[in-house]
Formats: sequence, structure tokens, C-alpha cells
Amino acid sequence: MAISSLAANASYFQGDSKVVEKYHSLSKVAADKVAIVTVAGAIMGGDGFAKAQLDRIEEDESVKAIVLRVDSPGGTVSGSDEIHYRLSTLAKDRDLPVVVSMGGIAASGGYYVAMANGGREDVIFAEPATLTGSIGVIIPHFDLSKFVKRFDIKDDSVASGPLKEMLSPTKDRSPDLAERERKLLQSLVDEMFSRFKEIVKAGRPKLDDAAITKVTTGQIFTAKQAHEAGLVDRIGFLEDAVKRACELAGLPEEKARVVKYTRPKGLIDEVLGGDASPGAGRSLIVGDSSMAFLERLAELTTPRAWYLCSWWPAIVASRGE
Repeated sequence: MAISSLAANASYFQGDSKVVEKYHSLSKVAADKVAIVTVAGAIMGGDGFAKAQLDRIEEDESVKAIVLRVDSPGGTVSGSDEIHYRLSTLAKDRDLPVVVSMGGIAASGGYYVAMANGGREDVIFAEPATLTGSIGVIIPHFDLSKFVKRFDIKDDSVASGPLKEMLSPTKDRSPDLAERERKLLQSLVDEMFSRFKEIVKAGRPKLDDAAITKVTTGQIFTAKQAHEAGLVDRIGFLEDAVKRACELAGLPEEKARVVKYTRPKGLIDEVLGGDASPGAGRSLIVGDSSMAFLERLAELTTPRAWYLCSWWPAIVASRGE
């Protein structure tokens, strides 16, 4: 009993400053854990909160199963692929079952990371009001060259070649160069889209090529539509996904402790009442230092490919990346 109590209260002695483990449900004293990994908000990639959660699980041998909680419209291609890779690798190396619980939205890159389930049966749960799908790739581009000309402004950038300025919103292009750029960009999108479909095939092995083609049009699906199309296995909530994770891990519910991770609160958060949860996004301006603002601005203005359920790139940092 003493050992179990120590395990249950281990969060008081955590040394990792990036994540804090907290009790979520089922047994408070069980040694074996089911870990909820949260991916919420726009996925930007890098050393974000999702990676910190997975790093924590990698060091914790008491975790026997993962519930991936996705509430995201997607994000960058590289960020979505990185989370998928890290989660898939961890699950394979540790033989951890992964069950997916979709929140309000699990679209595009959000659906991409959900495919890190090892291709198991009956592991993707969508809530009744979930929106999912949007399987596709977009490289946003806005042509402001005529607007710039209207104010007698000229883009006089110096580049090493004409394609170096590809996707510049202010550069006037000849018809030949515009067509050349578009063909090149389309080839990039097609290649990344092909990878997305392969990821879906691996995560949903029961879908044949015809079914994959039918669901990868970029369309958004309701939970019911997604279930009928084979994109999700069940309509259910987080507790249903937890129950399934316990089943796959061979853990009786009375012997499983469900935990989740949050960001640690700093002194300023405590004083001002800041939210350290994964769902607490940071705006581009409010709460950021000048340097952080410049870094975010540079990131947003960098040409990127997106697995994103939107025609406009994300303007908030990832809340669960």
C-alpha cells in the first residue's frame, strides 16, 4: 500500500520542468498507468508540448497504454509528421497500445497524428459532435502585387534566381514564370498528399484503395459520416477510449491509474491566474516578448505546406504540439 501511495503521489517529486503529471481517473493508487497525450490547437512542430509528453512516457515504464486526445485542425506538414513519427516509434518500441479520442475537431494534420495507432482495430473514437477528415495538403499563397502597385510600391528584392522568390505575395510575375511556379508547387503538394494517403492506409488497413480515394478529397466529415466511411471506429467519449486502452493493455480498470500532463505553472501564472493546461494557447502578440513575437511573425510568413483544415495558416502557436 505504501509503495502504491508513493507511485500515486509521484507528481510531487517530478524533475521534468516541461510537463507535470496529474491524476485523471480510475484508481488513484494503482501503479500501472494509462497516459493521456494531448494534441490541441494548431500543430507547428519542433520541441513542443506533445514531444515533452512523449519524452515523459518514454522514461516512465509504468505507462502501459496511451490515449491520444486530439482536438486540432492540423498544422504544418513537418509538425504533423514529427508527432506521428515520435508516437509511432514510442508505441512500437514499448509495445504500447494507442487509442485515439477525438475532441471537437481532429482534421487534416489532426487526423494524420491519429494514424499513429499501429493499425489496430477498434481504436479510434470520435465524439458525436466531432469534425474530422479534411485529408489533404495546402500551400497558401496570396497575390498582393496589384495592391502593392496601387500604392506605388515596388518589390525590389534581390534573389539568386527567379524561383527563390516563389510564393512572394508582392512580386509581379510573368505568365510563364507564374505557370512554372504553379507546376512546381503542385508537384510538391502531390508528393506530400501521396504520403498522407499512405499514412491513412497504415492507420486504417481495412480501407482499400477505392475507399481511400473516396475519403481523401479534403472533405470534412461529421462523426457519423466518418464512422460510415471507416475513418473512425466508434462514436464515444474520452472515458470510452480509456476503457478500450485498458482492454488492449490487459489492465483491469480497478488496477489502472489514468494520468494526463500539463505544463507547469510559473510564478507569474500563479499570480495572474494563467492557464498551464495543453489547451491554453498563446496569441501571437498577447503574453509574448518582443523576440517571441518576431520569431512567430517570421514563422508565419515563411512559405510552408500545411495539413490544415483552413485556407488560412494558423495564427496561434500550437497548444499541444
